[in-house]
Amino acid sequence: MPTGDLYAWTDASTYVKNPPYFDGMTMAPPGVRPISGARALGMFGDSITTDHISPAGNIAAASPAGQWLIAQGVAKADFNSYGARRGNHEVMMRGTFANIRLRNELAGGKEGWWTATAPGAAPRPIFDVAMEYQTAGTPLVVIAGKEYGTGSSRDWAAKGTMLLGIRAVIAESFERIHRSNLVGMGVLPLELTNGETRQSLGLTGFETFDIGGLDDSLKPRATLTVTARAADGSAKTFTVLTRIDTPEELSYYKHGGILPYVLRQLVGGRA
Repeated sequence: MPTGDLYAWTDASTYVKNPPYFDGMTMAPPGVRPISGARALGMFGDSITTDHISPAGNIAAASPAGQWLIAQGVAKADFNSYGARRGNHEVMMRGTFANIRLRNELAGGKEGWWTATAPGAAPRPIFDVAMEYQTAGTPLVVIAGKEYGTGSSRDWAAKGTMLLGIRAVIAESFERIHRSNLVGMGVLPLELTNGETRQSLGLTGFETFDIGGLDDSLKPRATLTVTARAADGSAKTFTVLTRIDTPEELSYYKHGGILPYVLRQLVGGRA
């Protein structure tokens, strides 16, 4: 094995890769960044679990992660599981929202790793669509019902969400640990108010979303206004509660997440 003070990453490994959490990081925290012109990557119902978001079980050969492993020369018999390959972000990003029982309303409720970018459009893999939006510089959101992130705590449910380019999750309510994990990865949890739901608001999920009030004056549990604009130019506005619940969480969010926050502290950066 290689020796030395630093781990010798190798691109040949399909189990352990150098993750991109600190790519492009500067010593100055980015602060609260605006979210405008965002598109929805998924729209889901109630009780979406962390296993729906980031499954730990077997990797399907037809899934984006399975196709990536095949392209690396890994035989299907050697796929192992998402849980075993959690040290490889290439697998885990492709596995985010790839549970075979997940139903995305944007894809007509088709089970699996599918989404669509327009009404009636053919479903496409969530990972592929997310990468296209990233290339175009388009921020992403997720829309959901009650108890988003329920079930066992799973760090990759928040890590994969961030790496796909999702900037905010708009839901009726959140499971408490997953809400905290989202903030810790720099993803904004937003809770619908006044008993409103995606159905009562008439959201299709194909709108573009502008989230007002996102600047460095943001306070914990602030009320923000979201504007959803349809392709025909019509717009709906609704309020959301920012589920950044404490000043400490707000500090993590202004740093882009707890990982860059801690690294900046270690090297004497600004708190």
